[in-house]
Amino acid sequence: MTESSKRHPIKLVAVDLDGTLLNSDHLLSERNEKAIKAALAKGIQVVLATGKTFFAASHLVKRLGIQSPSICVQGTTVYNADGSLRTQLTLDPSMARRVITFAEDRGYHVALYVGNRILVRQMHARVAALTEPYHEPDAEAVGSLQAALDNMAANKLIVVMPGDARRITALRWQLSMQINGTGRLLQAGVSDMLEVLPPNASKGMMLKSLLRDIHIPASHVLACGDAENDVEMLELAGLGVAVGNASDHVKQVADVVVGTNDQDGVAEAIERFVLNAEEPVQAVESQPEAERSANPV
Repeated sequence: MTESSKRHPIKLVAVDLDGTLLNSDHLLSERNEKAIKAALAKGIQVVLATGKTFFAASHLVKRLGIQSPSICVQGTTVYNADGSLRTQLTLDPSMARRVITFAEDRGYHVALYVGNRILVRQMHARVAALTEPYHEPDAEAVGSLQAALDNMAANKLIVVMPGDARRITALRWQLSMQINGTGRLLQAGVSDMLEVLPPNASKGMMLKSLLRDIHIPASHVLACGDAENDVEMLELAGLGVAVGNASDHVKQVADVVVGTNDQDGVAEAIERFVLNAEEPVQAVESQPEAERSANPV
């Protein structure tokens, strides 16, 4: 955040969902809902930015009365509030087939994200655990994913090794050598899952494109997140906010740290810097963790 950007009023709030806006039960708290609706009533645009499908975000769009587009599937799709697809990025099919074959041959489970659909070779309990609690559509068992890519373009794929974060770390290194820049590898706060995206795909990149379309400078944006997939978005925004449960790297990137997702950190940020805006942004200091826990704003 530059010195000049610190003086700009917030015109748009971009917010991650799981681990940020939603609590540990993947639910929207009353305080967070009230804060977002108050920001909308003030004329502030709100953009949901999630690694999930629009299907999983649509109930929040409707409940909150959001009219702005939503950034979904880790910045590979943008949907208008009515559910129509605005733009998308897709995986290189040959790269995706190589990743699927390499992973499946070694016992990993793979899922393809195609718009609002999640495709798997066969159902597995760990894949279900990554969809059901997150309000995602039910995964569809379609057999060969390599064959599915003959007929449809995928936005991302995920690779899962249930309960084994070390093997996911090893796979990330192995795939980074194999795909050689034809895709992006990402871990978004789930230790036993790796995501494969189109090159340079991110929430931040898609937010930057969206801001150009709606003519809002990044310096007028407050972005809030908790994980690796939020870093580019926080770096882009005039005010990058990390919730208290965010990874250390995200906290280092952010301009300010607020309460956790279970302490209504998003509401805290909106109340302080959008609704009240009593404290100048250039004077922002992160509250000590103990103080936030004892007396969340």
